[in-house]
Amino acid sequence: MVNTMRRESDDAAGLFESMVGSTDAPLASRMRPRNFDEFFGQRHLVGPDAAFRKLVTADRLGSVILWGPPGVGKTTLAEIVAQVTSANFDRVSAVSAGVADLRRIVELARNRRRLGQRTILFIDEIHRFNKAQQDAILPVVEDGTVTLIGATTENPSFEVNSALLSRTRVYVLNALTDDEIGNVLERAVTDRERGFGNLPIRFEQESDRAIINLANGDARSSLNMLELTVAVAESRRIDPADDLVVDMETVTNSIQRRAILYDKNGEMHFDLISALHKSVRGSDVSASLYWLARMLDGGEDPMYLARRIVRMATEDIGLANPQALPIAIAAQQAVHFIGMPEGALALAEAVAFMATSPKSNAIYVAWGQVEDDVQKTRNDPVPIHLRNAPTGLMKDLGYGKGYLYAHDFEGAVVEQQYLPDGLVGREYYKPTDRGYEGKLRLKPKPE
Repeated sequence: MVNTMRRESDDAAGLFESMVGSTDAPLASRMRPRNFDEFFGQRHLVGPDAAFRKLVTADRLGSVILWGPPGVGKTTLAEIVAQVTSANFDRVSAVSAGVADLRRIVELARNRRRLGQRTILFIDEIHRFNKAQQDAILPVVEDGTVTLIGATTENPSFEVNSALLSRTRVYVLNALTDDEIGNVLERAVTDRERGFGNLPIRFEQESDRAIINLANGDARSSLNMLELTVAVAESRRIDPADDLVVDMETVTNSIQRRAILYDKNGEMHFDLISALHKSVRGSDVSASLYWLARMLDGGEDPMYLARRIVRMATEDIGLANPQALPIAIAAQQAVHFIGMPEGALALAEAVAFMATSPKSNAIYVAWGQVEDDVQKTRNDPVPIHLRNAPTGLMKDLGYGKGYLYAHDFEGAVVEQQYLPDGLVGREYYKPTDRGYEGKLRLKPKPE
């Protein structure tokens, strides 16, 4: 937490302009940690007893993939590794680099290797490299021409070629805690060389906590927010000798919304829809609404969510509440009809209905067993008494002979063979006693 309420200065006038004018680099770039001791968070990697740090210090770290959300130190960690190991550091972004760029770096690395020098190739957003680009670096990683450090926000098991992944070790970086974000901001506010230590900044109304909360565990976002709010506070200051006051109004006007950790095509997408579906299945309406809101806030396609709600109705509720499916379809139609953001309420209503409904997966289980039998058993012909006989020849062959018309019997239920010969006696659907399903009556079993 940023706990310094006032920064004293001998000459406050013009300090903001002179400090900002000293460098064009953003605050987040200026405050980038220069060594392990300056690194906040990821203690499982950079702590004094961490295996990762020990491997780096001993210069025994091989090729690695750093996987974690934005703003947690992946690039910084790669730069520290290069510094500690005294290796040449070549950095490329998978967004803009091509095979030609990789070939140029590889040639430089080979020349250095002949001189006894090592090269670390850092590939930012490595998940954006296509298969051909990843294949291009595989041989030089394998023969040690370069030590690869790849950074990705996506699950590498999905986005990195298995051949390349097998030659690297994956290290997971976590979002920073609020306390760690607070420490990042505290250092930026007090650092006289790279931060705002020469400025008389005063936080009011817990505005520092608001920045921490809005950062969502992203150190880079927190520093960008701090820089923006300080700039806004400076623009509002009338007397240059006054403190730079950062209050809640300054934060609100500077930062429109929190940093969103969501990727509609990545692991976060699958994690959140899994949480939503399982919360509905577990009948936790509050959690269900929360995960729905998180996905919509992240920009998820509302029609995708509508489709998933239909799936919930059929997989987890079924005939325990036959209204679930019509409600889900109605929500889809409502979203299609009125659009967003108004359609969000229709999705919320449907999700709440699903979460509070009695649950049954009896149809889901039965259908799985039916599909399994269709695929794995021989496709016997339809029993002859169930066949239609629209022609005289068919009647002569016995089609329909012996069929018992259910409505001619008490309760419109009659025992006869309906399944093919090879599946006689199979029972797929076993209704539960929950909700409407508990009222369903199946045909009586033969004595």
